Amino acid sequence: MEHGSISREIRIEATPEVVYDVVSRPEHLREWWPDEAELATSTPGSTGTVRFGHGPQAKTEVLTVVEADPPRRFAFRWVADDGESAAPGNSLLVTFELVPAGTGTLLRFTETGFRERGWEAATLEEAYQDHVHGWDHFLPRLVDYAAKAATR
Repeated sequence: MEHGSISREIRIEATPEVVYDVVSRPEHLREWWPDEAELATSTPGSTGTVRFGHGPQAKTEVLTVVEADPPRRFAFRWVADDGESAAPGNSLLVTFELVPAGTGTLLRFTETGFRERGWEAATLEEAYQDHVHGWDHFLPRLVDYAAKAATR
């Protein structure tokens, strides 16, 4: 089985401008993805955190914005080892590409970098499957939230 990347194409009933805000601003992120999100700015090089869960079982990840081209592309790196700055080879890259589609948006989502992490086979398989299941859960929430945000 290939564990190199995760890709999805999703139609969203909201403009690229709305969808861009939904995938790049913490007040929107926490409505569909993590339990908490902090990101001072959405400019390349800026960092922030996302947290999943509460209490001692909570998992916090650092995000580093790699690309911010409103309303077309937003990309960040995450899942670097503790104490390391996210870079190619030590982190995963998430990219949201937004394409106008009629009155809505075609979202092209990718997450890459699994093989480049250098994980042993079992760790790679577990991390990849965890992210596949996670994105399969969270991306439909993004679709619903963005459509609601478009009507506000």
